[in-house]
Amino acid sequence: MRMQFSEDQNENYFFSQPHQPFFILAFVNAIVTMIVFLLAYKGYLFLSLSPTNFHFYGLTYLMFTPVFLGFLFTTFPRFTSTEAVAKKSYIHIFTVLYFGAILFLLGSIVSPFLSAIALLLVFYTHVRGFLILKNMYSTTTMEDKHDIFWILISMGFGIFSHFLFIVAQIFYMPLMGLATEIAMYLYLFLLTFSVAQRMVPFFSHCMNEKNQKLLKTVFLLLSFHILLEGIYTNSSFLVDFALAYVIVKELLSWELPFPNPNPLLWILHISLYWVPVGFFLGGFTNFISLITDIHFLALDTHSLILGFVFTILIGFGTRVTLGHSGNIMHADKWTTLLFYWTQVVVAMRILVSLVSSMGWNIMVLFDISVTAWLVMFIFWAVRFFRVLIDGKKLTP
Repeated sequence: MRMQFSEDQNENYFFSQPHQPFFILAFVNAIVTMIVFLLAYKGYLFLSLSPTNFHFYGLTYLMFTPVFLGFLFTTFPRFTSTEAVAKKSYIHIFTVLYFGAILFLLGSIVSPFLSAIALLLVFYTHVRGFLILKNMYSTTTMEDKHDIFWILISMGFGIFSHFLFIVAQIFYMPLMGLATEIAMYLYLFLLTFSVAQRMVPFFSHCMNEKNQKLLKTVFLLLSFHILLEGIYTNSSFLVDFALAYVIVKELLSWELPFPNPNPLLWILHISLYWVPVGFFLGGFTNFISLITDIHFLALDTHSLILGFVFTILIGFGTRVTLGHSGNIMHADKWTTLLFYWTQVVVAMRILVSLVSSMGWNIMVLFDISVTAWLVMFIFWAVRFFRVLIDGKKLTP
């Protein structure tokens, strides 16, 4: 009886807060999808969709989206001063998403039909999550809805890009480019930046007056970027330079205390500094590709998504995991090393693109970059999964 009670207690703890099961699922998916992608890219495994599309879908909707859902289900009630998400609701979404992820991974290898069912299941959870957030936005009595409005808008674009991916994969492949562009810029980037510009200055005790036009300006420039890329590939370089300028000007006005001795803060600051760097690199490489035959193997999106979205995911994910488990809000040597390792992951992927642009063989570097990614997520899991599963208290 005592063992049964202990197991029930652990099970109840695991589902006691929304971020716990969603973070676990996202990190497991990050490891499994990257291994499958590596095998498929090297020709050891045949998939029912292209390795590139598998890579995009697996990381966008099976890794980043569960993290977004877990994070927003935990924090959005505070943002909106509304009631917490009902446990029954987020467990239902998690369960369907869990089976959808398994079906997608299996279906991609053995059956296009199973893969198609998986796409619909995962899409269903995305829509359900959005509707929960939309209901909070609709019922909040807060007067200042500026930040939560843009979080909701970007989540809506995530659903739209998700829908376009499914249509492209099943019916009309030419839509895949548009689905990817919207997902990268108006979903992954805009949602993360909307949260970051609200929370990072607050955590850093920077109380400068907020620029209410920032997110609208960024949204319009991102939309123009997507439009230009739809008309002619690599023609968006001027917009990328404009985004780099607008955002670096804004970051400087925040006067973030960098370098900061607190790893839980400097990891967030580094991620933000990657935003103008990523857009500048995007503008530069797009211009080079436009006037020459040199191509950079998606350096623009990887420098932005890995440099900013991935880095801040690790930073915020660690912060939420510690803060909501009763652990001391402190990054020990292991955690600090993981934060440094995020930049190794980013640097290795950028190096792969640069070497590719020179026409050299990238397979050794590609293997190293994937290994760096796997090491990052495996070691994070070793350190923090017990905290998420049963509330383990970490020694300082």
